[in-house]
Amino acid sequence: MPDFPRPIGLLPQLLPQSPARPMFRSLALAASGLSAQRARIETIASNLANAETTRTDGGGPYKRKVAVLQAASADSQQFGFAPNAAVTGTTAPPPVPPFGVPAFQVPALSVGGLGGDDPRSITVPAIPTDDGQHGVRVAQVAEDQSEGPLVYDPGHPDADANGYVRYPNVRTSDEMIDLLDARRIYEANATVFQSAKAMLKSAISI
Repeated sequence: MPDFPRPIGLLPQLLPQSPARPMFRSLALAASGLSAQRARIETIASNLANAETTRTDGGGPYKRKVAVLQAASADSQQFGFAPNAAVTGTTAPPPVPPFGVPAFQVPALSVGGLGGDDPRSITVPAIPTDDGQHGVRVAQVAEDQSEGPLVYDPGHPDADANGYVRYPNVRTSDEMIDLLDARRIYEANATVFQSAKAMLKSAISI
C-alpha cells in the first residue's frame, strides 16, 4: 500500500488580476466560480489518489480534504482584484469611478455672437466601484477529522497489535458524487463566461 500522500495539481495557480471594469464584471464572477470549482476538483482528486494511504509523513492514515468556499470581498476577490497598500507596498490610490468623475462642467456656448448658455453642472451617472458582488473564493482546504474504517488485515505493515488497520476516511462513492457536482457547476460557470464574452463581442460591433 502507498505510505505517502500524493499531491494533485491539475491546473496552474491563478494570481489576482487588475481591477475589473463593470462591463467585465460578469466575466470576473464566472471566472471566480471556475477557480473555486477547480480547487474542489483538485481536492477530490487528491482524496481519491490517497484513498488507501494508511501512513503519512505526520503519522496515521490520510485525512480527507475539503475545500471550504465563501463569498469573496473587495479585498479577497481573485478576479477584479483591488490593490491596496499591503499588496503594492505603497499608498493605495483612491477609488475612481469606472467612467470618470460623477459630474463635470459644460463650457458656455455662443451662437452668432448672441451669447450662450451659462456653465452648468451635469451629473453623469457612474456605476459604484463596489457593489458587493465579488464572486466566490476558497477560504481554506480543511481536513475532515472523522475516523476512517478499521479493517482486519494482520498482514498489513501498519496493522496494530490486534491485526487491525485504520484506513483513510475517504469514501469513493461520496467523492465521485462531489466530483460530479463540482463538474456540473464548473460547466455552468463556463457557459456563463462564454455567453458574457459573446455579448461583449456583439456590443463591440454595434
